[in-house]
Amino acid sequence: MRFLSYLRKGVPGTVVALGFASLFTDFASEMIYPLVPAFLTDVLGAGALALGVIEGIAESTASILKVVSGWWTDRTARRKPFVFAGYGIAGVIRPMMAFATTWIVVVAIRFVDRVGKGIRTAPRDALITDVTPPENRGAAFGVHRSLDHFGAVIGPLAAALLLWLGLTIRQVFFAAVIPAIAVIAIISRFVREPDRRQTPAADRPPVLRRWRDFGPGFWRLMAAVFVFTLGNSADAFLLLRLTAAGVSLVWVAVLWSLFHVVKMGANLVGGRLSDRVGRKGLILAGWTIYALVYLGMAVTSDVALLIGLLLVYGTYFGLTEPVERAWVADLAPADLRGSAFGYYNAAIGIGALPANLAFGGIWAAFGPGPAFLTGAALAAVAGLLLTGVPESAEADPGLGTR
Repeated sequence: MRFLSYLRKGVPGTVVALGFASLFTDFASEMIYPLVPAFLTDVLGAGALALGVIEGIAESTASILKVVSGWWTDRTARRKPFVFAGYGIAGVIRPMMAFATTWIVVVAIRFVDRVGKGIRTAPRDALITDVTPPENRGAAFGVHRSLDHFGAVIGPLAAALLLWLGLTIRQVFFAAVIPAIAVIAIISRFVREPDRRQTPAADRPPVLRRWRDFGPGFWRLMAAVFVFTLGNSADAFLLLRLTAAGVSLVWVAVLWSLFHVVKMGANLVGGRLSDRVGRKGLILAGWTIYALVYLGMAVTSDVALLIGLLLVYGTYFGLTEPVERAWVADLAPADLRGSAFGYYNAAIGIGALPANLAFGGIWAAFGPGPAFLTGAALAAVAGLLLTGVPESAEADPGLGTR
């Protein structure tokens, strides 16, 4: 009960409902995701470069669509329809991975799955900001991300159990349809949005022409996030690193679950801590941890050390995921929050394709060491750029009217 009280403290019910929707979505997704590298290599005969193509296209698609949905949600002054459609599309298409016969089919399925993610993410984050007092934004995003990661804890465990019981990878993929049904029910019943259609935001402003309203501080943050993303390859490469070192498929699924336990706890603490001590320092700490983990992945092949690095890597997410989102909300005009989260995700998405293609190409040509070293170096450069970003809108005189 104390945990639930801590979870709900200062966090609106709609945020908690969105958190549980993300929980069941990640339950389904993470039944599949940790098995994809082995599915590609062992079943479909693809390699690291194919994995880079798949993850790069998937994440870039999602992030570019987040810009469109961000503009659209500000234009219509509605959030929930986008959230409902995005989660629904992903829930229907994801289990179709069970019927893939080539890696090209996997690309198509991941593409549609990420279309759903692209439609829902910016409106969902804007809705969280709409219903949450400014002083609790870090906590709200921390709770949402924590519940999201709890789904990623139980998803791999469910996959490992089903594999242990004798199901094939394809059968595990198809079983992911079950938690997807719960997502639709939660959004329909428990997610509420404030009526924004009678506010100035509903006057249908020309959002594409209002980029100057964000101010230079916001765009400096986007530049730093973009550079960091260029070195931020898909987490599937960490799983590939473990399997290449000899970790079994079942243990990969278990370790992926433990990794998300760390992420879950770190998000709860990191989000609330940022409300008290500020955003910039925590993100810098998170990016430093990321660089050190990638450096470690580059120089060791010891299984125990690789497992330890994977778990430490989970703390990076708690210091960045909720904190970056809260910082975006702090710097954005109130009537352009959807667009702000769209631009934020665009900075990630535009860098995702070259990041994953480069990482997969470097791995294929020179091995995993140089690939991980490249990621560590780019994280260090991004940290330097971040130092020029103001902590708040009040410290950024170029910001438009809020």
